Amino acid sequence: MALPPSLRTSITPPELELVASEQLVEIVPLVSMERTAFISGAYGPLRPPTKCKVPLWMASNLKLKKKCRIIPPSWLNVDFLQDRLVQETTDPSFSDMPFRFAEVAKILLDVAPDDLQNPDKIRGLLKDIREARQAKSREGLSKLDHNELMLPNLCAMEINEIRPFFVRGMAVLTQLTREPVQGDGMDQT
Repeated sequence: MALPPSLRTSITPPELELVASEQLVEIVPLVSMERTAFISGAYGPLRPPTKCKVPLWMASNLKLKKKCRIIPPSWLNVDFLQDRLVQETTDPSFSDMPFRFAEVAKILLDVAPDDLQNPDKIRGLLKDIREARQAKSREGLSKLDHNELMLPNLCAMEINEIRPFFVRGMAVLTQLTREPVQGDGMDQT
């Protein structure tokens, strides 16, 4: 059931996954298929064992039907994620991650764990990275001032999570720091 607009303050995680599913990923098709046109574009032809780039939604669909292997993005491996976790826990700024890394990783871990090396370790590292980044987000929000908030390298999911707090916080800060209006009738001489 969808929430009424008055109660929705941001996009839901499944909606973010849907948007992320438009990203292109490499696959190794296991079946031949001619070039096929979709609303988002034409993809193919698929010829095993030649690699091909297709949207994540198409790769997921083919994978579920056992018609392809998905080649994970270069950042979705234990070494890269361990390096990013070290950066997240030692550096006060956010490490540089793909903008939709959380959504893409979730889809690939759900649909194609057999195409990933050590998916359980990857899942754990992603959880640790997420927790470290959430702590930094909370710290950044606690230092909120009425002019700006600098949190570079946030991903889509993180922006979506802090949006409701940020919008309400900025509204309150703006009211508190607003200069009084001149000639409001308070000056009685």
